[in-house]
Amino acid sequence: MTGRGKNGRATAGASIVNHVTRRDFLNGIALTIAAGLTPAAQVAAQPLRYPPALTGMRGHHPGSFEVGHNLRDGKSFPVDRLPIEERYELVVVGAGISGLAAAWFYRRAFGRRARILILDNHDDFGGHAKRNEFRLNGRLILGYGGSESMQSPKVLYSSLAKSLIKQLGIDIGRFETAFERDLYPSLNLSRGVFFAREAFGRDVLATGDPQAMLSDDIAPERRNGKPIPEFIAQFPVSDQSKAQLVALYAGKDDPLSDKSEDEKLALLKKTSYRDYLLKICGCTEEIANCFQGRPLDFYALGCDAIPASYAREAGYPGFGGLGLPDTANPELNEPYIYHFPDGNASLARLLVRSLIPAVARGRTMDDVVLARFDYSKLDVRNAPIRIRLESTCVNVRNVRNGVELAYMRAGSLHRVAAKHAVLACFNSVIPHIMAELRAEQRQALAQNVKAPLVYNKVLVRNWHPWVKLGVHEISAPMSFHSRVKLDYPVSMGGYRHPRDPSEPMCLQLVHVPGEPNRGLDARTQFRLGRVKLLAMEFAEFEARIRDELDRMLGPGGFSAARDIAAITVNRWAHGYSYDANSLYEDEEDETVMTAARQPVGRVTIANSDSEWDAYAHSAIDQAARAVRELPG
Repeated sequence: MTGRGKNGRATAGASIVNHVTRRDFLNGIALTIAAGLTPAAQVAAQPLRYPPALTGMRGHHPGSFEVGHNLRDGKSFPVDRLPIEERYELVVVGAGISGLAAAWFYRRAFGRRARILILDNHDDFGGHAKRNEFRLNGRLILGYGGSESMQSPKVLYSSLAKSLIKQLGIDIGRFETAFERDLYPSLNLSRGVFFAREAFGRDVLATGDPQAMLSDDIAPERRNGKPIPEFIAQFPVSDQSKAQLVALYAGKDDPLSDKSEDEKLALLKKTSYRDYLLKICGCTEEIANCFQGRPLDFYALGCDAIPASYAREAGYPGFGGLGLPDTANPELNEPYIYHFPDGNASLARLLVRSLIPAVARGRTMDDVVLARFDYSKLDVRNAPIRIRLESTCVNVRNVRNGVELAYMRAGSLHRVAAKHAVLACFNSVIPHIMAELRAEQRQALAQNVKAPLVYNKVLVRNWHPWVKLGVHEISAPMSFHSRVKLDYPVSMGGYRHPRDPSEPMCLQLVHVPGEPNRGLDARTQFRLGRVKLLAMEFAEFEARIRDELDRMLGPGGFSAARDIAAITVNRWAHGYSYDANSLYEDEEDETVMTAARQPVGRVTIANSDSEWDAYAHSAIDQAARAVRELPG
């Protein structure tokens, strides 16, 4: 969330989501217990509850949002008479990658003795860089619940971001041996497309998809793709549609032959890919449905709401005959392999270990993977740097020569003072906690409407059905889950990725709620999708997961009742940072970005929202900027 960072996305912490019932949490625990994986047994040796091992509803979990939504709904908190309990040089709101990086840069700029407090409303640090742990028969299986990978670090990372990850011990060359790109190809596995009966009349899994992905982890010659006519012959569509699809992929026709190159490029920016297929290429509705949900994992939007220019850049068919120059996308130049076994959670863990060495032993990118993190060391009295979880900031204001901040924790209000503050929370949160913002800045911050999404992690007892069917990844353009895949094959630091199909495996299932094909713009779809997402309980996700996996993999011998060992639902009601969409606005509105992130007295604003993107390196760069902008 690959390409423009949608899979490598990282966001800061301190987010706001809606109410989830206790039943959600209990349903998740019940499923795990039924699978023989009691969280209590997993964390018995831990001095505190160990968040990465929790299953059920995670991401924006119960307890992380209630106070924030009270703020959103206009509730005020009596903070004026609260005593100042603690004083710091810096308070950071948000313990995501940007907030952690801000603390790291501040310590470098102001000295290692600077006292820093990091507040976050979640029960774990990392923001979207969420670590998921499972155990089955004594074996640890790691997964990522959000921010997935470092996107094209050789090309896209600034010198500053490269310097930070190097000082954390990350050698990007190490991933070239840790990520086993040939594992799935060596088993003759390919990508597939699942056609759901609700849209296509019958359930069909077409295998051998030859289409490339943005920043593909599989080398072109190793995709095991079938020739286009053979691949399309499997589709449950009419013969007319099959013929049109073959022609579309062949790319010999120019449906815009009457236009100049500039006119073509302009049209592609202002025409959705679905309309391009239907109205310009003359395709049938069922052809458009073959692609409807395929961009969801990357853009959080279906092909009705992404411009045709994006689809062309991503390698979708229909553009070969236009006579346009090749798209120059630097992200395509690097393989998508810069991935820890727990995604960018290891990047967050490296930052935390650098800031608070007592939390875990080790010094390298390898040893952090299995490092035992002691959460009791995150918030120790008199320590120079403290990370205080389950603490929702409710008020930030400048005072003479400093900043005062109030937060709610365990039902009690607290107030602290600092010389500086960095807000590394979502842009949409800031107007609710800082009254002194100007109207222009409030409006600019509100423009970043984040996309909702869900990363469902499913532990299965083996992956023989995938091998029998010949797939390692499935796109499902008209299904609840738009992408279903075997986890990335990364072995590092003593952690061994499953290589034998008889071993347990973590599956990744992606769901992006929305309201497609209603003519709605991106922000409106995101808002409506969020409402749908937050109305769903764990049991509904579980039912969807079981149904679709049975239908996709059943012909290969899969049985959800027998084969699923555990489920973790990583629900992000506020997920991807908003990314300007040429169908609805200028692609890069620097004026809005600049207005949104303006310093206010001794308070500056970090987070990847400040760059209107969701790359991990964007979060790092914006943290560095926020620290530079702090007054002396």
